[in-house]
Amino acid sequence: MPALGAAFQVSAAAPSATARAFIRSLDSAAHNVEPFEHWLLDAVLTESDIDDILSLPQAAPAGAVFDGTRECNNQLRWYFSPDHQARHPVCARIAQAFADPQVMQSIEQATGANLANTRARIEYCQDIDGFWLGPHTDISVKRFTMMVYLSDDPLLADAGTSLYDGSPEHRHVSDVPYGRNLGAIFIPGTDTWHGFEKRPIRGVRKSLIVNYVGPEWRAVNELS
Repeated sequence: MPALGAAFQVSAAAPSATARAFIRSLDSAAHNVEPFEHWLLDAVLTESDIDDILSLPQAAPAGAVFDGTRECNNQLRWYFSPDHQARHPVCARIAQAFADPQVMQSIEQATGANLANTRARIEYCQDIDGFWLGPHTDISVKRFTMMVYLSDDPLLADAGTSLYDGSPEHRHVSDVPYGRNLGAIFIPGTDTWHGFEKRPIRGVRKSLIVNYVGPEWRAVNELS
């Protein structure tokens, strides 16, 4: 993986199946500019990747607090850390794909993101009824944000990330599609207001959040 503080270099080595799937998905992503620039993806990972993530022996966290942030439950959050990669091959496989310089170069070319001197931070989220996120923008240390949705339960079809406009009221504009192996990307900025509108969650809203973060990121235990 790229070390903190070191720019990545593109390798001639063939990318993995996971990396190839993501690059194909990114190449065909739908580019949208309202309410801010974002990309919608299909078939983000391989089908076996999705199956293996859903088979992880990790239940939805008990005792979560719902205050409109994720930070209030930091002690319950679950990352594709080196420890989890050692225990679960799918975590290692996905972490290695997002450390692949060809993947990082593809992201830069498609989105304009600057991923030099970054590392991936991959979180496995299992949100249950009561969860919501207030409108917010990601902090500047995050250079890239992608949500990958995992469940094919039709009852969760309305469980995608909510997008808001840049008005003082941050009016709710739309929700991105939620479904198995669908994704959404944006490059964090002052206008990228997003969250999760208060509404019922009928089941467990499973997703990955993939960020690339700069060398000033302090919680290095969260990094892949």
